[in-house]
Amino acid sequence: MPTAPAETEIPPAAKAPAAPDRAARRAERKLSDRDTVPYGMRPSRAGRIGRAALLTVAAVVTVFPFYVMVVLSLKPSAAVEFPGSLLPWPLTGEAYGTVMNAQDVPRWLFNTLIYSVVSVVGVLLLASLAGYAFAKKRFPGRETMFWSFLSMVMVPYHVTMIPTFAMIAKLGGVDTYWGLIVPTLANAQAVFLMRQFIQGLPDELFEAARLDGCNEWQIFYRIVLPLLKPILATLGVFVFLWHWNDFLWPLVIGQSTDMRTLTVGIASLQQQNVPLNVVLSGSVIAFVPIFAAYMVGQRYFTEGVTASGIKG
Repeated sequence: MPTAPAETEIPPAAKAPAAPDRAARRAERKLSDRDTVPYGMRPSRAGRIGRAALLTVAAVVTVFPFYVMVVLSLKPSAAVEFPGSLLPWPLTGEAYGTVMNAQDVPRWLFNTLIYSVVSVVGVLLLASLAGYAFAKKRFPGRETMFWSFLSMVMVPYHVTMIPTFAMIAKLGGVDTYWGLIVPTLANAQAVFLMRQFIQGLPDELFEAARLDGCNEWQIFYRIVLPLLKPILATLGVFVFLWHWNDFLWPLVIGQSTDMRTLTVGIASLQQQNVPLNVVLSGSVIAFVPIFAAYMVGQRYFTEGVTASGIKG
């Protein structure tokens, strides 16, 4: 009786091809990238070196003021001498303790947080509602109303500040949180970005939701808002940055020391012969929340900029 042929053992090397090493993958990727660029547009070696040098210089010029601010804030209270004061020694944190133990600085920080966070929530809510109405709703005068509202971008902010302050003062809003926040909620740029983003959403989504029995509020809450996460994060970072660094309107509307924001308070320290390291430590404290907000929303920020560029 014939027996089945014995199975020959396959060597491990023949079972699966060897994975290419890192150098081979890098060379293959470089070759594929080179094939997508026309020959006449490929940078030369000197061009690549010059581009790297230019970017390095630009990065140093950009980061150097932040380095100076941090180093001088950690220096003892003494006369500033360049370039000796820019050396990272000796360092001390006494200026930060002076700032945080001051009576007014925690209050200024609290005012700035209230102003920035509440304004971000209000601007995003109103801009998303207005953008949805201008993008997907049909009503008489829609285009005229939209472009009239968008024309506010062409009007300088300083022109409308005096009549705005007069109205807020008549309503008793001076030295109040609502007088500080409410006039900044109507943001034409935010409405424009929301409208451009929502216009790119397919109408079939909204028609299917209406067939399922959803009303307009349910459509906005369950469909529009989840799809707006990237652009909401992008606008949130920008609006938070604008309000955190805002100086002129808080200076006008906040007449008392207790209603000053951090930027106005730090500027007032320069008029009180406060040491430079104390002023710069306050500036570093004011910078940290902005940087933290960007780091938290960085992923959505990148997605929002890309999506708005494609759709807009």
